[in-house]
Amino acid sequence: MDKAIVVDKLVKNFVVTEKEAGFVGALSSIFHPVKKTVEALKNITFTIQKGELVGFIGPNGAGKTTTMKVLSGLIHPDSGFVSVMGHDPWKKSGKYLKNISLIMGQKNQLWWDLPVIDSLEFNKAVYQIKDSDYEKNLSSLVEILKIGNLLKTPVRKLSLGQRMKVELVAALIHNPQVLFLDEPTVGLDLVAQQALRDFIFEYNRKNESTVLLTSHNMADLADLSRRVIVINEGNIVYDGLLEKLTKKYAPNKIIKVLFEKEVSLEDLQKIGNIDKYNYPEAVISVPRSTISYVASELLQNFDVIDIDIEEPPIEDVIRQVFETKDF
Repeated sequence: MDKAIVVDKLVKNFVVTEKEAGFVGALSSIFHPVKKTVEALKNITFTIQKGELVGFIGPNGAGKTTTMKVLSGLIHPDSGFVSVMGHDPWKKSGKYLKNISLIMGQKNQLWWDLPVIDSLEFNKAVYQIKDSDYEKNLSSLVEILKIGNLLKTPVRKLSLGQRMKVELVAALIHNPQVLFLDEPTVGLDLVAQQALRDFIFEYNRKNESTVLLTSHNMADLADLSRRVIVINEGNIVYDGLLEKLTKKYAPNKIIKVLFEKEVSLEDLQKIGNIDKYNYPEAVISVPRSTISYVASELLQNFDVIDIDIEEPPIEDVIRQVFETKDF
């Protein structure tokens, strides 16, 4: 397979001013600023093959967004080698920019007061898309995302979920080969999140596009990514299968149960480890190997209104990775 993204020994530092607390400290920072260097990326190296959909995860401030901005050409690295489809991103050649797209959750690229279709027509002109290609791409995206009734609506009147869908259309109208998705489902309800994940999966499959996805939502990663790259404090600490990572560092799944009748804590503790119980809801942590058995026991022995099985939060998985330091 061809390598779509190559990153070798990438370094990016930022010089920031330290601000002291209080009024006197604020004045001191103005007249006698103290500078410090923050190492955002420390010699990180990885490659992504053409058509891969890779999760890029880590805690806040780990270096995920900085990496995305370097790869998309928004900021220049201090040193290291980066190639995206054979291009140097920071040279921002027209051919390169026409074949990538950076989507950051809740960051607007559409004209707030204008109908959606006007912004799409503007992007058509910016990317110099042929009429036939524009109509074909627009028709396909509108059908998949079910937004035909939104095209003439001003952006400011859309819900967050609707706005994220039309933002996707605007970002993909030129049919980019590489997508950088930075927290694309943030702020969306569960239904909108799933719709967005389904769309990303289909877009990747149909177009053989390369996708680098950051997310704090474990469901995003479980649905979309087989491979994940974990970054912390500017260092790559894991690069491999998500399944291997979760099995090793998240041996349990979470069962959320809604009871019709109150049950005793003692009875629940026989089922699994109780993370939370506040009638009518219980949150139970259960080993992956027994998840089917436990779910069956709950349904057979208790009056259950609803039951949901979830992956643990990605923050918990990452915390386990960092706490063990067994990379």
